[in-house]
Parts: sequence; structure tokens; C-alpha cells
Amino acid sequence: MSDRAFLAQLDGYGLTTAELHYYRPDAPSLLQLFVWQEYDLAPDFPVLLEFLDHWRRDIEAALHSVRIAHERLIRPTEWRAVDGVIPIQ
Repeated sequence: MSDRAFLAQLDGYGLTTAELHYYRPDAPSLLQLFVWQEYDLAPDFPVLLEFLDHWRRDIEAALHSVRIAHERLIRPTEWRAVDGVIPIQ
């Protein structure tokens, strides 16, 4: 059995972290923080946009701001071929 996250990374997905600052209806003067992480495709972020649509539809908390960080964890390696022999003594 293979890991879903690993397969997503091979397909070009990277780890996306979103900080959502929001106000709850029962405490409108208190700014709260929710951190969300999932594998997503930059720069369109379809998984994050789906989550934000869910937030707007089903959660009774008004969003103040969203800060996004994204990093591809698996990417082509950087190497250069060395033509020669290095003796080790």
C-alpha cells in the first residue's frame, strides 16, 4: 500500500500551510488563529480554495485574513557530473 501524501508530492503537490485569522460571532472583538496544512498545487491552490469555500459556507466565523506558505518537498535534485577519478588513500 502506498502513502497518499507521497504520491501527491510525486504529482507536483507541495505542502501548503495557511494561517486563518478570524472573528467568532460570540466574541467579535477577539481575533483568533487557525492553522491549516494540506498538500496543494501552487499557484492556484485548489484544495485551499475548497477549504475556504467550506469555511465561508459552514462555519460561523468571519475571516479577517489568510496567510499562505507553500513548499515543494520533493523536487529534482541538483547535481553535476564530475569527470575524473578521486583517489582515496
